[in-house]
Amino acid sequence: MPFRKPDYYSILGVFRDATQEEIKRAYLESAQRLHPDKNTIDGETELFLSVQQAYEVLSNPKRRSLYDATLPPAIEGNEMVRHQIHFSRPSLVKMGEEQLIYALLEAAPREEKTSSNLPAPPLNLCLVLDRSTSMQGEKLDILKAAAVQLLRSLRPQDLLSIVAFSDNAEVIIPAEVSFDRRKQEGRIQMMQASGATEIYNGLDAGVKEIRRNLDPSRVNHIILLTDGHTYGDEQACLRLAEEAAAQNIGISGMGIGHEWNDIFLDALAGKTGGSSAYITKPKDIQRLLVEKFKSLIATFADEVVLEHKRQEGIKINYAFRLQPEGGPIDIEPAMRLGPILLDAPLQVLFEFIVSPEALNGDKTLLLTGSLKTSIAAHPMPVPPIRLHLTRDVRPDPSTQPPPTRILSALSRLTLYRMQERARAAVSEGQFDAAVRHLQNLATHLLSQGEHSLAKTALLEAETIEKMHAWSAGGSKDIKYSTRAFLLNPPKEKAV
Repeated sequence: MPFRKPDYYSILGVFRDATQEEIKRAYLESAQRLHPDKNTIDGETELFLSVQQAYEVLSNPKRRSLYDATLPPAIEGNEMVRHQIHFSRPSLVKMGEEQLIYALLEAAPREEKTSSNLPAPPLNLCLVLDRSTSMQGEKLDILKAAAVQLLRSLRPQDLLSIVAFSDNAEVIIPAEVSFDRRKQEGRIQMMQASGATEIYNGLDAGVKEIRRNLDPSRVNHIILLTDGHTYGDEQACLRLAEEAAAQNIGISGMGIGHEWNDIFLDALAGKTGGSSAYITKPKDIQRLLVEKFKSLIATFADEVVLEHKRQEGIKINYAFRLQPEGGPIDIEPAMRLGPILLDAPLQVLFEFIVSPEALNGDKTLLLTGSLKTSIAAHPMPVPPIRLHLTRDVRPDPSTQPPPTRILSALSRLTLYRMQERARAAVSEGQFDAAVRHLQNLATHLLSQGEHSLAKTALLEAETIEKMHAWSAGGSKDIKYSTRAFLLNPPKEKAV
């Protein structure tokens, strides 16, 4: 068998045209992840030595040049993740005004990686639980029961910490290996409601618990549950979420009832590639918490980041994750797209606005960048995937219909964006416009057999027309119901 030369670029997880700064950064990240002082897992010392050897060669321009001359042609993509891009149309039209084009990105494990050769990664999980005065009674009782059930569901390799907060925070269960479940359950049951809601205190304590056992071979994640608004500490929470994201700590938000701030919770979770969930009734707390736990166990890649450069005349106007967890994505140079699950690919829909000045040649570059994935069950860095999204420029529109996948994605997202427009109109005092958006939404819902939600939309339209405000919980009911359609498309009306 011929000797196969090691691919030092793959070992460090960089492209072959990586700069010296990128190579150095990749080495430092890998060295921190695999250093023998921090990792005692069999085989990781050898991996650390491989990373060192790769850096010694690639960081020396002369040795790198000699090494590059021995390499076979590069292969696009990587052996862990497959991806596809679908466009709403095959070409752009050379015209003097702006035009829209959509791109659907799908990323999933390669089929051979979904088998048992990659074990489900262990969890480093922290529950950050609101115990303010508003949580007293049924909500807190069910929350405690859900926490106990989650504790009993843990696998031997998982770590769980629990933080309770109001206007201060307390670590109920610290992040450490303990088999005294009876004592832990007793501490959960002793939680009492008191004080006001200050999310930063709880989130800060939760991040500290995760950091105590921070390990790239685990899925490091915080689940925040609250029923109220936090006051005055929103920006501090968002900064903390950005710090957590930099350490690959995910955050999911769950709001109970209708008093919490869904815009803030969406933004908080979105900083880490997560999303928020709406718990309309306390009895649903346990079910949604267990569902979230199961999705974390089914994680293949716990983080997917799209790094890209802005193209002249091209604007990414909107980005939305369709699955595995629906939610808007911040438009940043490094966009956190969310996780890839073993049983659910990552799907993100991008809306591009193309200006006339971007249509000078025969082709237009919409986006150039790379997809970077973090896979806890895979100790070595995963090579990035290069993205180069282009479209031909033609004098006339194409008659080719959009792909079915794009049409399906757009039809699902249209309902969600209708309620977004209604919410924006209310916040701007344009109540007549909000009423029209909700009536239009109701018409689309009726055409797809969603009579109950259509009725809710019409009732909200009447409330806004009379009161110039949403009803209690009305905006959240419509927002999260239409978001649910992203995972479960509406029923088609029978013919």
